[in-house]
Amino acid sequence: MAEPTQVFTSPHVLEYPYSRSTGPVIGSFLTALRDGVLIGIRGTGGIVIVPPTEYDPYTSEETSGIVEVGPGGVVTSWAWVAEPLPQHPLQHPFAWALVQLDGADTAILHALDAGRPEAVSTGMRVTASWKPAEERIGNIFDLRAFVPEEAK
Repeated sequence: MAEPTQVFTSPHVLEYPYSRSTGPVIGSFLTALRDGVLIGIRGTGGIVIVPPTEYDPYTSEETSGIVEVGPGGVVTSWAWVAEPLPQHPLQHPFAWALVQLDGADTAILHALDAGRPEAVSTGMRVTASWKPAEERIGNIFDLRAFVPEEAK
C-alpha cells in the first residue's frame, strides 16, 4: 500500500504597501467632486473629456485646460441592477448609466437612481445628486448618483 501524500501549505499575503499621488488632473477632479462640481479637461481639437485624463484617449497627446461641465446630462446607455451587491453605491435597485454631461464630449459611468427600470431610457435628461457637503471626502462616491431631472 502506498504512503499517503502529504500536502504542504504556506501562507501568502499579496499586498501593495504603497500610496500613489493623484497628480494634478485626477487631483483636480477629486477636489471638484468634494466641492460638488463636475469637471473635464480639453483634449485634441478642443473635445472635453470626462472624467479628465492626462492624455487624450484618441490621439495620446497631453490634455490641458480644466472645464466645468454638467451638472445635467443625457443618458447614452444603461443597464438595470435589480439586486445590488454590498459593494454597489446604492443598496436599492438602480441603473449603471453612461452620462454625457452638458459641455462634455465623452460620457462618465455612474449610478442612476431612478426607482424602476421603466423610468430609465436612453436620451433621458439626468442631473447630479450629491452627498451632503459635510460628508464629502474627495472621491467618486461624493457624487451619490445621477437622478432624472424631473425628480430634482
